[in-house]
Amino acid sequence: MDAVSRIEQTLSAALANGEVAGCPPRLAAALRYAVFPGGARIRPRLCLAVATACGGGNDTGIADAAAASIELLHCASLVHDDLPCFDDAAIRRGKPSVHRAYDERLAVLAGDALIVLAFEVLARAAANAPQRLGPLVMTISKAVGMPSGIVAGQAWECEPRVGLADYHRAKTGALFAAATVAGAAAAGVDAEPWRELGERLGEAYQVADDIRDVAADPQELGKPIGQDAILGRPSAARELGLQGAIARLKQLVNGAIASIPACPGAEELKAHIVMEAQGLLPKELARRAA
Repeated sequence: MDAVSRIEQTLSAALANGEVAGCPPRLAAALRYAVFPGGARIRPRLCLAVATACGGGNDTGIADAAAASIELLHCASLVHDDLPCFDDAAIRRGKPSVHRAYDERLAVLAGDALIVLAFEVLARAAANAPQRLGPLVMTISKAVGMPSGIVAGQAWECEPRVGLADYHRAKTGALFAAATVAGAAAAGVDAEPWRELGERLGEAYQVADDIRDVAADPQELGKPIGQDAILGRPSAARELGLQGAIARLKQLVNGAIASIPACPGAEELKAHIVMEAQGLLPKELARRAA
């Protein structure tokens, strides 16, 4: 089974565990709406790609759970980011955001429930590899909370001043770093050397997101553009200029590839990262950059 199918299957099974008699039906529907259909599933695919590169491709249960956990946390962050008290976004992934499709109360609860579900997925899978549960929970929880997880990244938007690197590191880089470290941990190898790869890729993705916010087609992006300027958020495209941001993106991707630790599947992982990087820029910009 390919990586995307494994991710979708694990996510579907996780949601099905809660869709039973006694669960508020609109809450269950809001969770499924938030997760499916998904985006590119970049973070969980990266997690599985690292696990496979480290030689853990045959022991898929814990790796699949780690990948799904990271995606559930990402989906939760999108639900909360879109709320009226933050971005007040009407559209996400080309359809009404959760608080528009259901209501604000259910959106808050759905985001909270997805966070809890992420750790339940890990706990269920740990029976076959209990010694790996502790490091995985610590890695993934640190990527979500304080002082430098995605919650902290959102909180930086509430501060009067923030450095672009600090904002990117927490807002996006933390969950990418969790993906690479968790992939290695799920494979049973020394995981910490994989953090730099995730941090660089996370910053690259956020720089690309900043570029898309000023240069993408909203239809292609699946959400409105120009939101960074409207909301006063830090932006690489605004601070570095469009060409400077593109140059920074290339630098980060090259640095990420150079940082890959020695492993059996290094060449395949490099090819995976190059392929992902090619899809980060809006199509017209990517054509011109090439």
